[in-house]
Amino acid sequence: MFVTALSAAALDTNCYVVASARGEECVVIDPGVGLADRLQEHLAEQRLRPVAVLLTHGHFDHVFSAPEICERNGIPVWVHGADRYRLEDPLADLDPQMRAALTESFDLAGRWSVPRTTVEFADGEVLEPAGLRVTVVHAPGHTEGSVLLQVEGAPEGLRAGSTVFTGDVLFAGSVGRTDLAGGDPVAMARTLRERVGSLPGDAVVLPGHGPGSTVARERATNPFLAELV
Repeated sequence: MFVTALSAAALDTNCYVVASARGEECVVIDPGVGLADRLQEHLAEQRLRPVAVLLTHGHFDHVFSAPEICERNGIPVWVHGADRYRLEDPLADLDPQMRAALTESFDLAGRWSVPRTTVEFADGEVLEPAGLRVTVVHAPGHTEGSVLLQVEGAPEGLRAGSTVFTGDVLFAGSVGRTDLAGGDPVAMARTLRERVGSLPGDAVVLPGHGPGSTVARERATNPFLAELV
């Protein structure tokens, strides 16, 4: 696969562009704050044609550029049904002081619009956009509708059977927090034990923040998995 990552302006969120090869159709995963113009330039440079935006969950730092990207390209946004409500206003569940600070820091006031076309996906569903094969794995705990997006194949230069876009469920050396609105530590423990625990060890992990890893490496070194997996 051809996979590139762009870092968003807020919270260094990773946005991924995924295609079967350069010059083909692609999907955009988790386009955060301030990415619309840069993403369009990247798509043009690589001759990529987006067909969908896929969201690992509905937090503002993973979705904020989605409506503009979808509008420019005439494409839908896909999200788990349990997180769809967050697309009405992804800043709504933030602490008022945090919301005010982020709005001022990144000039967010009045810039959110509900995506024109939203499609819900569900656990176990297999999507086939842009010639890819994407399995949706519901992974609640960080939010109610967090998912792992498991794609067959590996990024160029790597050998693996699959690549998992983990959003804020699993990071290199850490896991997602559960103390925000919609978080659930019991659900997160179950997700890590059953959902992450059942992933193939050679799978490449591409998280919502920070560097990539593999499932095997996280099982061996991630202290948050040690007692669960």
